[in-house]
Amino acid sequence: MFQKVLVAEDIDSINLAVAGLLNDLGICTVEHAQYCDEAWLLFKKAKREGSPFDLLICDLSFRPDHRPEKLRSGKELISAVKEEDPDLKVLVNTIEDNPQTVRTLWESGNIDGYVSKDRHGMRDLREAIQAVNKGDKYNSLRIERLLRDDTILILGDWEMELLRSIATGYTQDEIEGDFKTRGITPNSRSSIEKRLKELREDFGANTTPHLVGILKDLKLI
Repeated sequence: MFQKVLVAEDIDSINLAVAGLLNDLGICTVEHAQYCDEAWLLFKKAKREGSPFDLLICDLSFRPDHRPEKLRSGKELISAVKEEDPDLKVLVNTIEDNPQTVRTLWESGNIDGYVSKDRHGMRDLREAIQAVNKGDKYNSLRIERLLRDDTILILGDWEMELLRSIATGYTQDEIEGDFKTRGITPNSRSSIEKRLKELREDFGANTTPHLVGILKDLKLI
């Protein structure tokens, strides 16, 4: 079983529940962080002292407050720690179940399990820790069903770049120039215009600003 675990979670009640679960599993060394930057510092300190963490249990969203943060989300924290320590096991423990988010995290290769914070969350987290400890991957049942649902539209990297540019206020001509400069293909005006039309139809949007609003509501951008 894992010997040293870092928990990045900003809700006290969940921290207490996770601490109790880890204690039941016989994991004695557990450190908690309520901010991503704090978790990063604990991770770096442990690595520097020659006693790195075996497992990171990480939420994805952290409530902002007065503290300025360099790492503002669990995704950014996970990316940072995996770049430093590719062997670190990572479990996502979150209420976020957006298919795009789930698929992107799995495709990044940075996580070993995804647990949904629902009524069975602690049971699933126990199963996830045990599975990952054995070298397996794990998804909560709800997450597994989402990934198997072929009716859910998953946007690719090109579409996400396009939509982020639109949401930022770029015109189609500006996006064409930016994509060509960065070597992103396809980058023709006609390709951009055609894909935006298709996306408006897919999401039932009347205009491109309407599309952006829908995607923001869905937390896709």
